[in-house]
Amino acid sequence: MPLTLSFDTTYLSLPDRFYSRQPADPVSAPQLIVFNHALAADLGLDTSGMSDEEAASIFSGNDIPDGADPFAQVYAGHQFGGFSAQLGDGRALHLGEVSGPTGRYDIQLKGSGPTPYSRNGDGRAWVGPVLREYLMSCAMDALDIPTTKALAAVTTGDKILREQGLLPGAIVTRVAASHIRVGTFQYFAARADVEALQKLTDYVIARHYPDAKDPLELFEMVMQRHATLVAKWMAVGFIHGVMNTDNVQIAGETIDYGPCAFMDTYHPDTVFSSIDRQGRYAYSNQGPITHWNLAQFATALVAIMPDTDKAIADFTAILNRFPALYDAEWAKAFAPKLGLAHSDDATALAKDLLAQMANIPMDFTNTFADLDRATAQFLPDWHAKWCALGPDDDMWRQTNPLVIPRTHKIEDVITAATGGDYAPFHAMLAAISAPFEMSPDFMLPPDDDQKVLQTFCGT
Repeated sequence: MPLTLSFDTTYLSLPDRFYSRQPADPVSAPQLIVFNHALAADLGLDTSGMSDEEAASIFSGNDIPDGADPFAQVYAGHQFGGFSAQLGDGRALHLGEVSGPTGRYDIQLKGSGPTPYSRNGDGRAWVGPVLREYLMSCAMDALDIPTTKALAAVTTGDKILREQGLLPGAIVTRVAASHIRVGTFQYFAARADVEALQKLTDYVIARHYPDAKDPLELFEMVMQRHATLVAKWMAVGFIHGVMNTDNVQIAGETIDYGPCAFMDTYHPDTVFSSIDRQGRYAYSNQGPITHWNLAQFATALVAIMPDTDKAIADFTAILNRFPALYDAEWAKAFAPKLGLAHSDDATALAKDLLAQMANIPMDFTNTFADLDRATAQFLPDWHAKWCALGPDDDMWRQTNPLVIPRTHKIEDVITAATGGDYAPFHAMLAAISAPFEMSPDFMLPPDDDQKVLQTFCGT
């Protein structure tokens, strides 16, 4: 029996100015690279009778399932601090929403061709960023960090022109609680479209935050989710790279894996993104930038409040609680990495460890994964303080991953895949999907000649 997708797309109940309907552009010869059967089961999809050929046809956009009504979403956003009044899905097309055992989710084809929001781009993706997103989102999911997820990746049979030359085209199917962003609210606020802004707010509350009684409570709940999310990023050394407001998802999932990376050698000012020339989105700036991004969300919501002056005061009072909230979430994320209960002593010790790791320097993941021996060898005074607090060995060993998707390994995967060899991709996918298990081929930091100093968006 072929795959059946039962769509129930509520976003299309919003006015037409929220999106643009359009068909998918066909590709010449789609082939399946990988399909996430576990995720399909979570979505309630029966894939038992699905062939690779059928999957490739569906998830390339060549065979649009019954009930799908493809569309691209519009939004705005601050990009590196500068406001762009209209952005949108420039290379993505939503097939629709499905409801499964674990909730309602968007299913989106990314790299499927141009849309009205492409801004002179070709709307396509090549195999490099597709495999990067697949690996990174699967790794984050395995680390229990809220994230959009990858359902499938296919090659298109077409070549994509980029600065490096002609490259093999590919499409990733992304699954998300929704694709609504801070920038979606900003789009309508910038146009003083209060009616649309109110409809969007009501929709988001109904879909994601049903316990919120008003926009203030919605804002407070979104703030909580993002404080938790970014603290979890910090605890694994993840650097998003492009924390623009159009990449801040309202449901609180990590979204848009462009020039992202996991740190090897620890330093708080680490930047990978080739377009982040001023370090705006450096590792240590991710908390403060989240605060700034939330302020833009609050600014958009003010427009639908009955008393502007009171609304500004109320949102500001909530927003001012973010630093303390984020610090508490950071401490909650780092304390178990030391095998300690959440306490001021654990927080101070974690910050001291990071400061010393930056000075030596030391690999972030491997230091925490081998905490006892690494600190005994390189930081004996710190080690003595830690031991005096009675750490729980099982706790820190079960909290610190052995395997992360290291950037130099991803580059090896992409190089091989560009030449048609997907075996390294599947090997890495297996390793990062079980991050607390030994996988020697993926645990070592890069040698000097393997280090990747910059990552790229891939658009």
